[in-house]
Amino acid sequence: MKLYYSPGACSLAVHIALREAGLDFETVKVNLQTHKLANGDDYYAISPRGYVPLVEFADGSRHTEGAALLQYIADLAPERGLLPAAGSPQRLAAVAWLTYISTELHKTFSPWLWHQETADSTRAECRAKLATRFDELERLLTERDYLSGQYSVADAYAFTVLSWARMLSIDLGAYPHLNAYLARVAARPKVREAMVAEGLVKADAA
Repeated sequence: MKLYYSPGACSLAVHIALREAGLDFETVKVNLQTHKLANGDDYYAISPRGYVPLVEFADGSRHTEGAALLQYIADLAPERGLLPAAGSPQRLAAVAWLTYISTELHKTFSPWLWHQETADSTRAECRAKLATRFDELERLLTERDYLSGQYSVADAYAFTVLSWARMLSIDLGAYPHLNAYLARVAARPKVREAMVAEGLVKADAA
């Protein structure tokens, strides 16, 4: 299995899930500015959509879309408990969170807040919408440690996307429970492994 990723992008969630699932995989870094790999290959030749994550399986098939990949990876290692059992109310709740993160968080942050040419009025609207979402998450996280009650791939996705707030200088100081949640997820060994591997944090000193 091969994961095409860019450090700190939404592909980090899939990277975390692969490690949490204990699967064998290799990583290939993509420069999303040039759409080139480290060896100079054109990433568009691999992924016509040009974005990450993309996972290439042993049969040579290639698949994108983070929320779908997260569900698939979780199902490859059911013993790891990265998603509740199919058909259960708990599964519905976790998949609902995956969808919510994809539509209400991910696509509010990106692409609008990353592009310099985005109009100030659009930026303000996106930030206002995100503040409403942060308020909702803050209330929820006063009652539970993870989005659907127990840790799942939805939390890996939420952690990845919410971490963009710091990169974009969005202050989360008014959300203590949300900050505690982010710290809780960041402290998971496999989350930290993925972040170290992507160069987002330094490895612990020996």
